[in-house]
Amino acid sequence: MSDLGDWFRSIPLITRYWFAGSIAVPLVGKLGLVSPVNLFLWPDAFIHRFQIWRPITATFFFPVGPGTGFLYLVNLYFLYQYSSRLETGAFDGRPADYMFMLLFNWICIVITGLVMDMQLLMIPLIMSVLYVWAQLNRDMIVSFWFGTRFKACYLPWVILGFNYIIGGSVINELIGNLVGHLYFFLMFKYPMDLGGRNFLSTPQFLYRWLPNRRGGVSGFGVPPASMRRAAEDQQGAGRHNWGQGFRLGDQ
Repeated sequence: MSDLGDWFRSIPLITRYWFAGSIAVPLVGKLGLVSPVNLFLWPDAFIHRFQIWRPITATFFFPVGPGTGFLYLVNLYFLYQYSSRLETGAFDGRPADYMFMLLFNWICIVITGLVMDMQLLMIPLIMSVLYVWAQLNRDMIVSFWFGTRFKACYLPWVILGFNYIIGGSVINELIGNLVGHLYFFLMFKYPMDLGGRNFLSTPQFLYRWLPNRRGGVSGFGVPPASMRRAAEDQQGAGRHNWGQGFRLGDQ
């Protein structure tokens, strides 16, 4: 138990609470302490009966059973793996910026869920985070099941196909990928690669609640490689090119 506790405390702060909630809420529903009927996102109950907790519980809840247990565990693994990598990688030392990304993605997914009558939001939010990680590390070679290897930018779509095989639906994964792409485009691609305005910025109250650590600079995470190369070319004219190098955590 001590080793399990040490492992849990080693999980980055925001991912730790998200991960814990994604275990606790399904467990509460499974044990019957709260009826699962009260945990789904139902537009009528949320809008007309003011059951405002439903978008939150629908984000953490998943109906675990003989037919869904494996899908739940796989996506719980994706949550732990890729949320931890983002929080300690591109957003290292800047928890407010990471929380803003989660809130932006979550709000977009809740709105989509209300429009499309989606009752569970766990998988879309996980996939949106995985998509952002994949785009920020798009040239990294990743390994998947059975030893298959490919660039990280293809990972969200490989997982979409994988979840279709084991779960029978792609809507949740597709919505998550599209929301992740929207965040990545507005936060990174459009202002950095295309020279557009910044439509997204982290609110100041999040910086007061989750201040930067280790001298991190607020704002964007790690920009796309194309923008980094352009900046390096402009700043490095007339000096020797020492090569691309590597970022810690990519290996």
